[in-house]
Amino acid sequence: MISPSHLCDRVLRIGFAACSAAAFLFCVSSCAAQSATETPVAAGGSEAATPAPAPTPALPRIEAAPSAGMLDLGFHNLYELNFKGGRAKFLSYQKLEPNDPLGKAAEAASYLYEQFNAKGIFASDFFLNDAKFLGGAQGSASDNRNDEFLAANHQAREMAAQRLKVDPRDSHALLVLTFTDGMEADYDALIVKKQMAGLGLTKQADAEAAKLLAIDPTAEDAYMALGAANYIIGCLPSYKRAFLWFGGIHGDRERGMEQLQRAAEHGHYLQPFAKAWLALASEREHQPERARQLLTELAAEFPNNPLFVHELALVDRASTKR
Repeated sequence: MISPSHLCDRVLRIGFAACSAAAFLFCVSSCAAQSATETPVAAGGSEAATPAPAPTPALPRIEAAPSAGMLDLGFHNLYELNFKGGRAKFLSYQKLEPNDPLGKAAEAASYLYEQFNAKGIFASDFFLNDAKFLGGAQGSASDNRNDEFLAANHQAREMAAQRLKVDPRDSHALLVLTFTDGMEADYDALIVKKQMAGLGLTKQADAEAAKLLAIDPTAEDAYMALGAANYIIGCLPSYKRAFLWFGGIHGDRERGMEQLQRAAEHGHYLQPFAKAWLALASEREHQPERARQLLTELAAEFPNNPLFVHELALVDRASTKR
């Protein structure tokens, strides 16, 4: 039997801020205008002899940027488990927008999500099983090392940090930092099982998300990080929460669920991830109807992802046994 202190230490491995970052949409409209003229008619019914005025030149046409919508399509691919397809779009985006760190962060997400899927971390069989969830992914740290994820994630972080040196209130750079630190916290906690590193990045991602939301309250993907951290830490035993409190790491289970709900309702790139996370948390909280609603929405939005359909069937099966 695992001692309470040992169990709590293992629980800390999941104290991470889930990938939370939002970004911008590149949407521009096209327009063209041209003045039409009519030949004036004299009072007697005959056409006037004066020449018609020259037509007004058409306004310049504004074309949508080639990168518009590319990130959305890439993330859609990830949620359909088409990791290579999503990654190809992110790499194309980087060529078109080489100065945007979000392109590199999205590429990093494609490597990490692919590894999570391979390890079964997105499934309730892992998430709802304490022995698996608290123990992290199978395999040693060296076996699970993901150099492609680390390289892309660190490059995105460095690009965002350079932007913040120029403008500390750069909301886009803060979005990327929240995203990258949240992902690396996931990686440390669940893949290579670096407990303290994961906790440090959790605290850092929380601070970045809070700063971002103070600057831009509409960047509600950031609630993914805050909600996951609050929920997980809030599930710890009270004496362990008190210890973390003195270290500046706070948790509130109910508040975490509320923040995950905000990301699930109003997030953008991470909205589907927030819905999936909230569905699993709802199952842990014995709220099957809430989980069913979220999984039904995900299965309809991403019909090519068999995982959502499978998880929905498991919820229905469990409900019939009650």
